[in-house]
Amino acid sequence: QVQLVESGGGSVQAGGSLVLSCAVSGYTYNIKCMAWFRQAPGKQREGVASISIGRDSTYYAHSGKGRFTISQDIAKNTMYLEMISLKPEDTGAYYCAADPAYCATDNWYLSRLYNHWGQGTQVTVSS
Repeated sequence: QVQLVESGGGSVQAGGSLVLSCAVSGYTYNIKCMAWFRQAPGKQREGVASISIGRDSTYYAHSGKGRFTISQDIAKNTMYLEMISLKPEDTGAYYCAADPAYCATDNWYLSRLYNHWGQGTQVTVSS
């Protein structure tokens, strides 16, 4: 079993910043790809960014390029998402996800590929 616990969400004004964390525990040895997804009310869950464990490869959705940075601290079994210049459209529940296959450029954003999910942390950006 793999457990993912997100933290760091909150309410900020437009232009503000937040750092989300995802702590991973359990059988982590077979996790190769981790990602952040978000879901706004009434919308589908969408991929925000992904990172391959132990590698430098990262992928970002167009909406977050230049504003979001995904990173990992393997020693702490934690993944991060640093978000700056936040916009109201960034509002939503943010989830971390993990998968035993390395992230791939053509499918990292497909939520159905991920086996493990956290409970989510809410991000609210006001204008």
